[in-house]
Amino acid sequence: MSPNPLIDDRFIDFLLYDVLDVAALCKLPAFTEHSRETFDPWLTACRRLARDVLFPQYRAMDLAPVRFEGGSVTVHPKMHALWKELRELGVIAANRPTEVGGQQLPMTVFCLSTAYLMAANLSAYGFAGLTTGAAHLIETFGSQALKDGWLGKMYSGEWTGTMALTEPQAGSSLADVKARAQPTAEGHHLISGAKIFISGGAQDLTENIVHLVLARLEGAPAGTRGISLFAVPQHRPEGGKLVPNDVHVTGLIHKIGWRGLPSVALAFGEENDCHGFLVGPANQGLKCMFQMMNEARIMIGANATATASVAFQESLAYANDRKQGRALGSDATTDPVRLIAHADVRRMLLRQKAIVEGSLCLIATAARCSDVVEHGTDPAEKDRHRLLLDLLTPIAKSFPAEKGFEANTLALQIHGGYGYTSEYLPEAWLRDQKLNSIHEGTTGIQSLDLVGRKIVAGGGAALLVLKEEVTVDLIKAEAAGLDVAAMRDALDRLVSLTAALGARGASGDLDGMLGHSTDFLELTSILVVGWMWARMGAAAGKRTDDFAEGIRAAAKYWFATEVPRIPALATLCESAERSFLDVKPAWLGHG
Repeated sequence: MSPNPLIDDRFIDFLLYDVLDVAALCKLPAFTEHSRETFDPWLTACRRLARDVLFPQYRAMDLAPVRFEGGSVTVHPKMHALWKELRELGVIAANRPTEVGGQQLPMTVFCLSTAYLMAANLSAYGFAGLTTGAAHLIETFGSQALKDGWLGKMYSGEWTGTMALTEPQAGSSLADVKARAQPTAEGHHLISGAKIFISGGAQDLTENIVHLVLARLEGAPAGTRGISLFAVPQHRPEGGKLVPNDVHVTGLIHKIGWRGLPSVALAFGEENDCHGFLVGPANQGLKCMFQMMNEARIMIGANATATASVAFQESLAYANDRKQGRALGSDATTDPVRLIAHADVRRMLLRQKAIVEGSLCLIATAARCSDVVEHGTDPAEKDRHRLLLDLLTPIAKSFPAEKGFEANTLALQIHGGYGYTSEYLPEAWLRDQKLNSIHEGTTGIQSLDLVGRKIVAGGGAALLVLKEEVTVDLIKAEAAGLDVAAMRDALDRLVSLTAALGARGASGDLDGMLGHSTDFLELTSILVVGWMWARMGAAAGKRTDDFAEGIRAAAKYWFATEVPRIPALATLCESAERSFLDVKPAWLGHG
C-alpha cells in the first residue's frame, strides 16, 4: 500500500490555477510580490512537513492524549519537535502582512496549503491555527502597546493564543456570558469568571498563552450588546519578565478525538489579580470577536475537509490493495479481486470524492472571497464578495463537518471489520471528525444564521449575487458537456423558497421561517456544492485524461444523486411541518 498523500496534489493545483485563477489575485497590490513561482515552493514545504513530520506522529498523539497533573497540562513529548518545525516554516503568520512578520500569502493559498497540515495531524496544527486567529484580532483591534509587545511573539510561535468564549452555564449562548471585567487606575482590567472547552488553553510548549476573553464591564447592557473583548495572558509581562496572571486550569476535558490538543476549563481571577487588556471598543467585543469566529468557522470547515480527505485517501489505497470476493458471475475457482472491483465500493469511493473535493472547492472559494474583501481595490467587487462570503461561511463550516462525517464512515466501511479496530486509522479520524459539527457553533446555529440573517439580509442581496455567480458557471459547465438542468431548477426553487420564508419572517411568523432552518441549510449546501462541481467541470473542459474524467464523474454523481433531493427539502421547508415544533417533552419519554 502506498503512503497516504493526505490530499491529492493534482487536485489542489487544479483548484488554485484552473478553477480559482489564483494568479489573478497577484494583480492586487497586496499580492504583487507573489506568483506561482512563490506559491509552489510554499505548497511543497507544507506538503513535506505534513507527510514527513506531522503525519508520522498522529497515531502516537492519539494513543497518548495530553495529561493534566499537579495543576499543569503536558502535551505529547513529540509535540515539542513538531512545534519547532511549524514555527520554522512560519505557518502562523504566513497569510499576514510582511510588516508583522508574515509572507502576505493570499488566504486562498494559505487555506489549501494548511489543509495538508490539518490532514496530517489536526491537533498539532490546532495550536498554530488558534494563534493565527488570536494574533490577527490583536493586530486589527488591539492597542499599539499590545501590538508592539505581543504580536511578534505570537506570530513567531514564541507565545500561543486561544479564544475563550464558552462558559459552563452558557454553552453557545454568548448572550449569557457572566465573566466580569473591572477597570483599574493603571489602565488594565481585573478579569473574573470561568471558561470551558478552551482549546489550547494550557500547554507546556511555550512560555506564554494569550487568551482572547469575552467579559462584561460593570453596568454593561444585557445580552450580546454588553460584551467586551480582553487579551488575558497566562503570564503577564512585568519589569522585563513574565509573572503568573491568576489564570488557573481547573480541569481537562477528556475528548474522544483531537486528543493531542488540550481542551480545558479555566478560572480567571480567583485571587483578584487577573489582568486583562481591552481589545477594541467597550461593549463591542462580540463584534470584534466575530473576525476570529468567522475565520475559525472557515478553518473548522477546512479541518473537516482535511479529516475526510486523509480517510478517503486511506480507503482508496486499501480498496486498490486488498483482495476479497470475486467478480459477479464468477465461481470459486477464479481468483479474488481487489475491493475496488466491486460496484458498491466504487460507489462509496466516488461519494467520498464528491464530498471531499466539493468541500475543498467550497473552502477555497470562501477563502478567495476573503482575499478580495480584505485586499480588493474595486469597492463594488469588495461589496459583492463580502455578501457572498457572508452567505458561504455557515455553509463552509457545516457542510464539510456533516458530510465529512459521512465520508469518514464510508472510509471505515470500506475497511470492513478492520475499520472498526484501533489497529487501523479510520476509526480515529471518525472520532476526530465529529467535533467539527460542534466547534464554532453547531450545525443548528449555522442554519439559524443562514436563514435568519445571511440569506435575507439586504432584501436578499447575497442570494442575488449567488444566483448570478451560479448561473454564469452553469453556462460554462453546460458548454463543457455537463447536464445542469437539475441545477437550474434547484436554483430557481431556492430563490422562490427564500422569498416565501422571508415573507413569513416579515409577518412575525418566526416558527414558519426558521422551524426547518437545518433542512434549508442542507438544501442550500447541496446546491452550493453542486455549483462547485459545475465550476470544476467547466475548468476540466473536454479533456479526456483520467483526472478530468474523475472530475466529470464526481460532478455527474452529485447532479444525479444529491441535487434531486433539493425539491423535496424545499417542499418540507415551505410546508412548515410542525411535528417537532409541537411535540411536548413528556411525549418523548421520562415525562
